[in-house]
Amino acid sequence: MPSIAQFLAFVVASLILILIPGPSVMFTVSRALAYGRKQAVLTAWGNAIGAFAAAVLAAVGLGALIQESALAFAIVKYAGAAYLVFLGVKALRDRKGLMAAPEDEAGTPKRALATMAEGFVVGVLNPKTILFFLAILPQFVDTESGSATVQMLLLGATFAVLAAVCDSVWGLVASAARDVLRRPRSKLILSRTGGTALIGLGIAAAAGERA
Repeated sequence: MPSIAQFLAFVVASLILILIPGPSVMFTVSRALAYGRKQAVLTAWGNAIGAFAAAVLAAVGLGALIQESALAFAIVKYAGAAYLVFLGVKALRDRKGLMAAPEDEAGTPKRALATMAEGFVVGVLNPKTILFFLAILPQFVDTESGSATVQMLLLGATFAVLAAVCDSVWGLVASAARDVLRRPRSKLILSRTGGTALIGLGIAAAAGERA
């Protein structure tokens, strides 16, 4: 297992990355603006589970393929970007659903799972997170202190929990701002802003250079 000092250093490194707004944060905020706090929090935890899935892939060695293959990385990158654009377009077209502000529907098992599934896809295809697990996470593994795979899974789970908590805060703050603007026209403007932000983020992700 990593030493206490290594673990704390990893937590600090993770928080620095997590607090910089990226696809997961923007997606959570857009859902908060469009649908409210329940779906924002569910989205944040879906993102986090997706991030942990990416950590699992890195831990078992599949991440090495993405690290070494420009084609494999490009597939992940453009798939994630396309999904963000798809969700943005869906948000813009679903004006009736957005105006209804289905806070209660977010609590139903079917809607909750669907919301978390969308967050999962964004989380597991987030290039920023993938690069973090490939380039940064291994630096906190002590090969003389036990299984490297187990250590990476532990650190990946820690990252996921931190991401879920921080992204949930982003979502709650955004939903609080949304709750202030109760008028239908204001809600429509906010929902359009969220959808447009997702499309813009997807385009930016596709155009970005590989780190």
